[in-house]
Amino acid sequence: MTAATDTPDAPAPVAAWHRLVESRDPAGLDDLLADDCVFRSPAVHTPQEGKALTTAYLRAAMVVLGPTLRYLEEWYGDGSAVLEFEAEVSGKVVHGVDMLRWGADGRLTSFTVMVRPAKGLEVVIAAMGAELTRG
Repeated sequence: MTAATDTPDAPAPVAAWHRLVESRDPAGLDDLLADDCVFRSPAVHTPQEGKALTTAYLRAAMVVLGPTLRYLEEWYGDGSAVLEFEAEVSGKVVHGVDMLRWGADGRLTSFTVMVRPAKGLEVVIAAMGAELTRG
């Protein structure tokens, strides 16, 4: 797994996210996520509200996508970032973006994931479902 941690102008929350992804250790999520963080999944219609649900989804994603996840490009705004990624899941290459928003304290308030193509999303849904029921 590779991350764009060598990007010198990465905002602190993005750099912290990359450290978590590289380590594949979700322990740091508690410090990174705001209590009212919202996770938006490409597989679930309703937003998953709160730190506990966001942690569960991100922990599962570290297992499912983590081994092959690599970030390709990043774009930053005021209190936000878009991180383009690729990963291989069950023999399918998936391409997507993570959209992050954070508050003045640097803690993530929103984490949205979009994945393509449809066949790739199907295998991600199956793998994430299995991981979420396991954890």
